[in-house]
Amino acid sequence: MLLVVDIGNTQIVAGVFAGRTLRGSWRLSSRREMTADEFAVLLRGALAEAATEIEAAVMASVVPPLTEEGRRALQRLVGSEPLLVVPGIRTGLKIRTDSPQEVGADRIVNAVAALERYGGPAVIVDFGTATTLDVVTADGEYLGGVITAGARVGIDALSVRAARLPRVDLALPPRVIGRNTMDSIRSGALHGHAAMVDGLVERIEEELGSAVTIVATGGTAGIIAPLMKRVDHIDPHLTLEGLRLLFERNSPR
Repeated sequence: MLLVVDIGNTQIVAGVFAGRTLRGSWRLSSRREMTADEFAVLLRGALAEAATEIEAAVMASVVPPLTEEGRRALQRLVGSEPLLVVPGIRTGLKIRTDSPQEVGADRIVNAVAALERYGGPAVIVDFGTATTLDVVTADGEYLGGVITAGARVGIDALSVRAARLPRVDLALPPRVIGRNTMDSIRSGALHGHAAMVDGLVERIEEELGSAVTIVATGGTAGIIAPLMKRVDHIDPHLTLEGLRLLFERNSPR
């Protein structure tokens, strides 16, 4: 079986594939000070009995302090070097950005999976610590995209900078017009975020001169994407699928 791991700023998402079938997935807390030993223990605990069946691993990371620790942890679990999503690996994409090496690994992984599953042109919206919109054409050109603060980050910043505003959870309020402070903040974070993404997609389509397929993923996609005026696919396992595809494309035949 194949272990796929995506290290993000807030969460580590892991999954196990048997062939092309996702057998299970887990979301774990991401801590920048985590050691390889801690990382390995965390993964073993999540995988349980499946840990002994892992034959290979692939990893993407956007957290530099955890990249090497994660690599070492996977090497111990699997007994061989994991495939790392780094500049130069075979993706099947043509990276058309000014500095291809600066593009986050998770953004490339998502673009690979979206193009394979849904075709292009597509906009992949990843609702995480940051909300990212990535644009890929039908010909497999990755054009770049948009990065903005995620809904949770926005709420946290508001509570820090505005003394009288509390930190609230990301629960959907009963209506757009909040009847109390907490629901007003929730509405701004969730409905406001959905409206922002709707507007960005509209501007991207105007710039491209064509309609796009909208694919939503990420930790808060399940609550924000349904509030958008238009979304074609909500795919919570898009990144895991992209990691599997990259492993296939970079493994010796």
